[in-house]
Amino acid sequence: MKSILLLLLSISCLLGYAQETLEGTVLTKEGSKDIPLEGASIYWLDTQVGATTNEKGYFKLAFQKSTDQLVISFLGFKTDTLRIRGQKTITHLLTSSEAESLDEVTLTQRRKAIQKSYLEAQNIVNVNSAELLKAACCNLSESFETNPSIDVNFSDALTGTKQIKMLGLTSPYLLISEENIPMVRGASQAYGLTFTPGTWIESIQITKGAGSVVNGFESIAGQINTEIKKPFTDVPLFLNLFTSANGRQEMNLQGNKKWNEKWSTGLFLHGNQRTQSMDQNGDSFLDVPLAKQVNFLNRWQYIDAEKGWVGFGSIRWMDDQKQIGSLGYDPNLDRNSNSIWGSEIKTQRLDASLKVGYVFPEIPYQSFGFQSAYSKHSQEAYYGTRIYEIDQESLYVNVLFNSIIGNTKNKFKAGINVAYDNYFETVDQFYFSRTDRSIAGFFEYSYDNLDNFSLVGGIRTDIHNNLGTFVTPRIHARFLPDPKTILRASIGSGRKAANIFAENQTLFGTNRVISIIQNGGTIYGLNPEKAWNYGISIRQLFNLGNGSGDITADYYITNFTDQVVVDWEQKHQISFYNLEGPSRANSFQLAIDYAPVKALSFRFAYKNYDVKTTYDSGFLQRPLQAQNRFFANMGWESERKAKGSQWRWDLTYHAVGKQRLVSTSRDVNGSYSPSYGIWNSQLTRALQTNFEIYAGLENFGNYTQINPIIGSENPFGADFDTAQIYAPIFGRMIYAGLRWNL
Repeated sequence: MKSILLLLLSISCLLGYAQETLEGTVLTKEGSKDIPLEGASIYWLDTQVGATTNEKGYFKLAFQKSTDQLVISFLGFKTDTLRIRGQKTITHLLTSSEAESLDEVTLTQRRKAIQKSYLEAQNIVNVNSAELLKAACCNLSESFETNPSIDVNFSDALTGTKQIKMLGLTSPYLLISEENIPMVRGASQAYGLTFTPGTWIESIQITKGAGSVVNGFESIAGQINTEIKKPFTDVPLFLNLFTSANGRQEMNLQGNKKWNEKWSTGLFLHGNQRTQSMDQNGDSFLDVPLAKQVNFLNRWQYIDAEKGWVGFGSIRWMDDQKQIGSLGYDPNLDRNSNSIWGSEIKTQRLDASLKVGYVFPEIPYQSFGFQSAYSKHSQEAYYGTRIYEIDQESLYVNVLFNSIIGNTKNKFKAGINVAYDNYFETVDQFYFSRTDRSIAGFFEYSYDNLDNFSLVGGIRTDIHNNLGTFVTPRIHARFLPDPKTILRASIGSGRKAANIFAENQTLFGTNRVISIIQNGGTIYGLNPEKAWNYGISIRQLFNLGNGSGDITADYYITNFTDQVVVDWEQKHQISFYNLEGPSRANSFQLAIDYAPVKALSFRFAYKNYDVKTTYDSGFLQRPLQAQNRFFANMGWESERKAKGSQWRWDLTYHAVGKQRLVSTSRDVNGSYSPSYGIWNSQLTRALQTNFEIYAGLENFGNYTQINPIIGSENPFGADFDTAQIYAPIFGRMIYAGLRWNL
């Protein structure tokens, strides 16, 4: 995962310094268009001083007295050596190499929407905003429907909330960050992914395996980092309107203004609502909640190019309300009643962050970064006669220093991280409170021979009042046997404090009795979770006919040495206890991407999961976890006309294998769900370069789970359970909208 320091270096390169430097842009021709090349290598001949181009093909490099010859290279293109005599700015056009013939791998616009890392030691998938437009991406939880790296499921039969998994593990085992500051954690685990509107997102970076030690110790299975649109580079004004057949309406209004060469600001407004009561399966419960959300974000960006300073300040406020349960439920009349079952979930959240970076003008490879974030999360909720409320106040501070050891092949990051979390929970008639405090130091070394090998190794030591003092090591390596083959391997450990109620709020949509089998630990009487993650990956680039593509195979193993087991196996009860025995999550994925022509692309993936845990009843496959999944996506786009008009169409298929079900009054012991498939499609019409309309159809095969709510006829009885969900509740859904860059 790229740290803020890499972001600062990229921005500083874009804006320049007062020292003697060469800046420029590297492009290639695609038809009549000049296309920027991201990731091209630029270096002075016979030196270790170099740079890489950013997403705009831009680079900046300090002059060297020892040589005036500049080498520009990029995989699939002819390497050029230029003689620089007095120029301060250059624009250079690379031409494709027929010998390697790999230019189409990264040059078509559609291929760049999801870009697998080539130069990074870590296994990273970059998703840009163009990919997010392929589906009804109304918030972050809905941003992964066209990405095979992430599995998306509904968490329960009430809230309509989508749960994500990676490498067979749920989101609490991922570090979900916003601009490399931890964001979805603790109190926000259940619904936090719905708090970031999709139109705010500039890009998403998905890292498989243990992430960087710079970003914390919690990324056991991986990291998902979102980058929010920057005021300095975003459009002045943007409007998005959305409506769907299940009664959901949404509006996004975003504006940005550059006050001068140093200051710019952005204002983001989001609102959504669902006022239509729907019950397609006739169980007298709402298929999707009645809901409304108001979300506000104000960002400030400061840049002093001459002095090397850059900074971001943000403040966000959100109010989210959901009503779920029986048709006709009126909270003003029926709350605390045993005659009709209903629920309200009300969340308010305040976030503020400040990031400051300084790049030494005379030493462009050396920089300093400061990150800080404050959040206050308050949730009030009741489910029938059950109550769950949680308040969390958090403070996060990270100080980083980035430099080299000897030359730019050997780089390091070092820093100090301080975190504070205060929790207060109400669970039915019980109260829980705790304070987490930690301070950590970390060091990460990276080596790149600028050819075929790179390595990132990091270690951090945390002193935590509840988790104790512990060391977290992580190593990532990349090797290229030839330019078309990329091998990666990683190993790392991670720890986590299990917030058992916040992470399992689906239990409150049941009448199960909660049991905590304590063993003297400091968090709910339980020990923290510990795991090791091991991974290997091989990616093979290929050319077939006039097209190009790649095949990627990943295999990751997560072994828990301690884990808080969530045991649903016994009827009418849910138990939490520490692991006694093995627990593993083995994940295999085979993915194929192929673009036979510029206008058409295909993406396929097969995933196999072996996820088992030791329960009191034995070593069992994790319930509601499909062992086999298949993904397919086809995308087509017409050639953009002179006035910007264009057609774009996407078709996505998800096949989900059988899932083990726990024993309930509906499901006998040892039963499995049926396998099923879901089809989604979207058509977009760009009428001009700044105006688009789109329409889509989700689940157009109309597949739904039969009898999703167990005991719906007696919601106050012992059998009532809304958590055993393996398929969609809502059937076919049509949506439409427009996007307008003003």
